Amino acid sequence: MSPFPIQEMTLPVALSGTDVIGQAKTGTGKTLGFGLPLLERVTVPADVEAGRAKPEQLTDAPQALVVVPTRELCTQVTNDLLTAGKVRNVRVLAIYGGRAYEPQVEALKKGVDVIVGTPGRLLDLAGQRKLDLSHVKALVLDEADEMLDLGFLPDVEKIINMLPAKRQTMLFSATMPGAVIGLARRYMSQPTHIRATAPDDEGATVANITQHVYRAHSMDKPEMVSRILQANGRGLAMIFCRTKRTAADIAEQLERRGFASGAVHGDLGQGAREQALRAFRNGKVDVLVCTDVAARGIDVEGVTHVINYQSPEDEKTFLHRVGRTGRAGNKGTAVTLVDWDDIPRWQLINKALELDFHEPVETYSTSPHLFADLDIPEGTKGVLPRAERTRAGLGAEELEDLGETGGRGGRGRKAQAAPAEERPARTRTPRQRRRTRGGTALGEAPAASTAEATEAPAAPADEQSAAPRTPRRRRRTRAGASSEAAAAVATAEAAPAPVAPVEESPVEEAPKPRRRRTAKKAVEAPAVETAEAVVESIEAAEPVAEPKPRRRTVKKAAPAAEAVVETVEAPEATEAKPRRRTVKKAAQAPVEAVAEEAPKPRRRTTKKAAEAPVEAATEEAPKPRRRTTKKAAEAPVEAATEEAPKPRRRTTKKAAEAPVETVMDEVPRPRRRTTKKAVAAPAES
Repeated sequence: MSPFPIQEMTLPVALSGTDVIGQAKTGTGKTLGFGLPLLERVTVPADVEAGRAKPEQLTDAPQALVVVPTRELCTQVTNDLLTAGKVRNVRVLAIYGGRAYEPQVEALKKGVDVIVGTPGRLLDLAGQRKLDLSHVKALVLDEADEMLDLGFLPDVEKIINMLPAKRQTMLFSATMPGAVIGLARRYMSQPTHIRATAPDDEGATVANITQHVYRAHSMDKPEMVSRILQANGRGLAMIFCRTKRTAADIAEQLERRGFASGAVHGDLGQGAREQALRAFRNGKVDVLVCTDVAARGIDVEGVTHVINYQSPEDEKTFLHRVGRTGRAGNKGTAVTLVDWDDIPRWQLINKALELDFHEPVETYSTSPHLFADLDIPEGTKGVLPRAERTRAGLGAEELEDLGETGGRGGRGRKAQAAPAEERPARTRTPRQRRRTRGGTALGEAPAASTAEATEAPAAPADEQSAAPRTPRRRRRTRAGASSEAAAAVATAEAAPAPVAPVEESPVEEAPKPRRRRTAKKAVEAPAVETAEAVVESIEAAEPVAEPKPRRRTVKKAAPAAEAVVETVEAPEATEAKPRRRTVKKAAQAPVEAVAEEAPKPRRRTTKKAAEAPVEAATEEAPKPRRRTTKKAAEAPVEAATEEAPKPRRRTTKKAAEAPVETVMDEVPRPRRRTTKKAVAAPAES
């Protein structure tokens, strides 16, 4: 049996201890190309017995390290090294995630010669001081282009920093871009780059692989795959999908069509992934639907067909997928189904690999050339006949309990509910919770007062429970109302004595005339009620005292004017007299109130407030001033008897004198604020 080209060229260089970058096509024996030199550098008890090593060179710490990107590849490389090192009894241990820590830690304590692992679990055990990498003599990065990718690079650098500076480093992969080679030289010492190919093997893929590329519709792909799987001479088949959801869906559809299929993707737990791979290797399952996690390094004997259900991302992924067949000199068939949306991506892959499928042929499940190219019997349908369903299936393979530590297959998987007969019987009556509101259970009447309880006999319990509960009424009070007024209102409501009817309904506060601010002219706003009507309504109304607000001044506050107000016969609601705010100086505003006259508030002016002497005439309504833009002309207005008040305006620069004569019992007139100076405005009764 002759070695492969990569093995023949690599073994002499690697056995001498030189750093090596090995590149060869998939399925050409790269694992033994680095595995045999690695096993030779390890010192084992057999070497001491043969006299090739001294006893002090023996150690239980690992002497060689192989880093791989996927768990499936980790188990495969471990099995290959165990087979190759069986003669010398070399101890090889696989360390990867998805399994329990305890068995791996126990194996490390017993002693290990070679470790094959994934970056994440290696860093975990090294951080816990369970893994000692200080005695490593040789480091191998399998699938180096994937290991030195941006996702794995930080972890790989951390692992390399834990190793001794003097060591042998070997990198192997089927695809080795120039950027990866330049990056790898940082961690190597004068490496030898070996690129091995057979003399009669041209192109990117192995010559033993027959390529077929079809343009297919996504809805017709399951039917096409079902007919391709019934081709003559078809052995084991691998179907590659781009997404985990698609892989799970296709595996389920093929199982319904009668095929013994299994799935390997990231959403499965490690136990389920290894179960599917074992069943595939043992022949219990002949169709393995997987994502790109199984595209690198997986070596299964008897794989004759590889189907790319979805177009790969790039040319490297395409090479690794197709390389699962036609391994070790065997022949294989690769079928790629390209959707209409994936045509541009496929054309880039075709150009990079220099293939002859720039424009794939439009193909359907009933196309004659599909049957002719793949040797599919005529009349084949999309369902496997029952006579050909001879495989045991995935269920025949035992699912191993790996003690998974996380992910969807470990702690993330929901625990199945125990059967009803296995649950312990209930030993006590569960406590019934009663909802209450304010200490009273819902549906029961609230507790009555002591006085009512002594006067009226108690109602039966069923009547109490049936009586609806009266909702508590919430009383709204005005923000400005005093506590005394609120108490008076509450007392009046609670008093049982009837109230004497009033001929005229009580009138609320007299509404203040709304002033309208205009730029040039102000429209007259007639008063709603006359002064006499206000006085009559006040006599009939009950007294509600409101607080007298205090005014704020910016610089100086004017002394408060004294107002002498005679009240009416019945207690009246005296309205508060608001004070005005002045910006610079507040003018003195003494006010002399006549008998039965309400207070007269001042107004605000913009710059200067003109003197506004007010003379009260008998039964005359107030007349407010207006605002003028520049100067307000003198506008003395004398109102006739029972005349509605006329609102004043604000002046922008100067306010003209506007004396207004008011009658007795007139409605209060608000004061204004002045911006610069407030002119004294004495009111004369």
